[in-house]
Amino acid sequence: MTIIASLLRSAELPDSPTARLDIELLLAAALGKPRSFLHTWPERIVSSEAALTFASYLQRRRTGEPVAYILGQQGFWKLDLEVAPHTLIPRPETEMLVEAALELVPGFAPNRVLDLGTGTGAIALALASERPNWQVTAVDRVIEAVALAERNRQRLHLNNAKVLNSHWFSALEGQRFDVIISNPPYIASADPHLDTGDVRFEPNSALVAGADGLDDLRLITRQAPAHLNAGGWLLLEHGYDQGAAVRDLLSGQGFEKIQTRRDLGEHERITFGCLPC
Repeated sequence: MTIIASLLRSAELPDSPTARLDIELLLAAALGKPRSFLHTWPERIVSSEAALTFASYLQRRRTGEPVAYILGQQGFWKLDLEVAPHTLIPRPETEMLVEAALELVPGFAPNRVLDLGTGTGAIALALASERPNWQVTAVDRVIEAVALAERNRQRLHLNNAKVLNSHWFSALEGQRFDVIISNPPYIASADPHLDTGDVRFEPNSALVAGADGLDDLRLITRQAPAHLNAGGWLLLEHGYDQGAAVRDLLSGQGFEKIQTRRDLGEHERITFGCLPC
């Protein structure tokens, strides 16, 4: 028989930068309990079935598979989201987009919001959960991602959001929004980081955007004005070294009040601008 404390002491993930957190998340999932249970009941006996499940989780993590894919879920904002290998894993940095949108746009107005390349639905559903009077449209070109985002929407009972299949603006002809927001692919095709860490397991279609990583950002900034109401905002996540380029793209399309904000690592991470009234 094995107790929780023994498993926590003996488990090793030498190549993970977040080894202790990973181990606790995987053990808690194997037990079907929250992480707090591990520290509240360290002497609790672990069943052989749960121990075997934990061991298999550890082996998968040792190969580099992300914890979110192993467990099939990831926290984002205040939500627990289903994730799958055909979508990007939501990251804390992307919450900056949600924060900026909530700050820039009046909450009392019945705004129409568009989330481009929604993946799991993270950004769209976070905004819909915070602003029940907003109408949020989430689009993705990957059918499996659309289905996953819709499952997340239904499970969270967010009836002020809808999920559509669209390659960027392709299915939105004639529609205009007060806010367009996106975390598009922005990694250069030859970037060596694509062969390291969790990124190895994520879909290239959600990561790579041409030789300089700006292909999708160019398309979005070029086409967004035709789908924004006057005074509407376009908010974009981008790479740590792309802030200046994205500011230039926005100014080239006539956007005003352009700002870039830095993440906790002091890297330029999101840029936004307003379409003139």
